[in-house]
Amino acid sequence: MFRLKLVPVGTNINFIKYSKYFITTAITLIVLCISFISFKGLNYGIDFKGGYIFEVTMPKTPDIAQMRKDLGNLELGSVSIQQFGGEKDLLIKLEKSEEGGGQAIAIQKVKDSLGKNIIYKRVETVGPKVGEELVGNAIKAVVFALLAMLLYIIVRFEWQFGLCAITALFHDCIVIFGMFSIFPWEFSETSITAILLTASYSINDIVVIFDRIRENLKKYRTLSIPEIINKSLNETLSRTVLTATTTLLSMVALYLFGGKVIASLALPMMVGIIVGTITSTCIAAPLLTFLNLKPRENKKIDTSVPQI
Repeated sequence: MFRLKLVPVGTNINFIKYSKYFITTAITLIVLCISFISFKGLNYGIDFKGGYIFEVTMPKTPDIAQMRKDLGNLELGSVSIQQFGGEKDLLIKLEKSEEGGGQAIAIQKVKDSLGKNIIYKRVETVGPKVGEELVGNAIKAVVFALLAMLLYIIVRFEWQFGLCAITALFHDCIVIFGMFSIFPWEFSETSITAILLTASYSINDIVVIFDRIRENLKKYRTLSIPEIINKSLNETLSRTVLTATTTLLSMVALYLFGGKVIASLALPMMVGIIVGTITSTCIAAPLLTFLNLKPRENKKIDTSVPQI
């Protein structure tokens, strides 16, 4: 029976040898991303800048691509259209634009473009103040998620593992935030979802690697900490690469064939998967060598995670 192996059996990469280069690169990326965010800012979408929200039911199944084109021709700002419930139910978001006239004029233009026999379930105007609240809530969501993951790692492992894990996750989140500043990607509520999913993916990888390190700390008492970390990383490398590859392929498919709304989620997640995989392997585990990690002979080993 054919078995796919992206990493050859017996691979023995000395990750610790190059850890200083990995960590230096990670610090450089963090500084670069924070600099872009501070000076350039983020390209906020409708959810954060404010605009108009229409929840409508169309008389027949709509051509969303054509609708997006027609509403774009109104020059009211960027347009977001997605199905909301049934095939005929749509959620339409338009960015506020000074060129679009007043609120009443802009709303009437949209209604004229959509046509007749349309049921308007909701028509709302989102102001900049609401956008500021959304930005604050988004930052809180990311911070609280990181703190919850830190607590989980500390309870399950030791404080050294928790500190390394949260450092790696902080790096991943800052890099994704930075991508929205460096590139002309629209930052919306979907972007926050992508960042949280990236953190979840990365912590899963980190937990598997840390669990193997903990087992090997108990098993190989004569090896040094760098040797144990290298051994653990090479033992889990096949699983890490295979998981990253299959997940990345699914994101590529969503990006290419999922439509504009799904693509806005898939693109940052593709970057997040690549960054998270590199971080969990090349940064999170090697950082343990700087924290005086030692085997705990009298500590009961949790074997709930299956062998790989």
